[in-house]
Amino acid sequence: MAEVEVARDGAVQTITLNRPDVLNAFNRALHKALREALKEARDPEVRAVVLTGAGRGFSAGQDLKEFGETADIGDALRDSYHPNVLAIRALEKPVIAAVNGVCAGAGLSLACVCDFRIAADNASFVPGFIGIGLVPDAGGTYFLHRLLGASRAFEWMSSNRKLSATEAHAWGLVSEVVKPDALRSRAAELAASYAALPTRGIGMTKRLFDHADNATLEEQLELEAQLQAAATQTEDFREGVAAFLEKRAPEFKGR
Repeated sequence: MAEVEVARDGAVQTITLNRPDVLNAFNRALHKALREALKEARDPEVRAVVLTGAGRGFSAGQDLKEFGETADIGDALRDSYHPNVLAIRALEKPVIAAVNGVCAGAGLSLACVCDFRIAADNASFVPGFIGIGLVPDAGGTYFLHRLLGASRAFEWMSSNRKLSATEAHAWGLVSEVVKPDALRSRAAELAASYAALPTRGIGMTKRLFDHADNATLEEQLELEAQLQAAATQTEDFREGVAAFLEKRAPEFKGR
């Protein structure tokens, strides 16, 4: 059984973590398979990505059996989680996490790396790390700080409190909560709607927001100017203007 399943429906690629017997806990094989799936997602014909898990969970985080056999944890993180975190952020297209159950530890970090999250109403979000004496990794502190603010993120991560899908929605951690049997279809619907938009413009918008957290106002204004100039050179910009003037719906091609 493949550790990751990849399916393509039109311009939407769905990546499913596929170790359901261990709640999609990460081991070396899963990291490698996810890396390959994210390489496939670079295809310009892919204009939106859904990341989800098989079975009862999104991901329970690190497979602790393998963790205990690792000599240098720092090097293991650099070799496994870090490339996939960076690959998701480097995709200049939207990546939607469809959280279908348990989302804990590094699985929680991975969901937060995505551009936004939707959740089944039976999903749960568990920090996990402090419960075994560890600190958040795989980008967890970086993204949760930005999503929730420093105080709330620290309080939650250090308390190890399980958060329900309803609470996660109230906090702004997830943008939508749906019934479990509707999650896949809703994620596909959202991804298809994004895939019909100007993909290069969305990709550049993603870059702008990633840059904004650490930029000065002058630096952000300059990057906006540069990327706006690039956006005006796209086919989708020309189509958008033409459709506006002709009072019709635009047909964007992602170019």
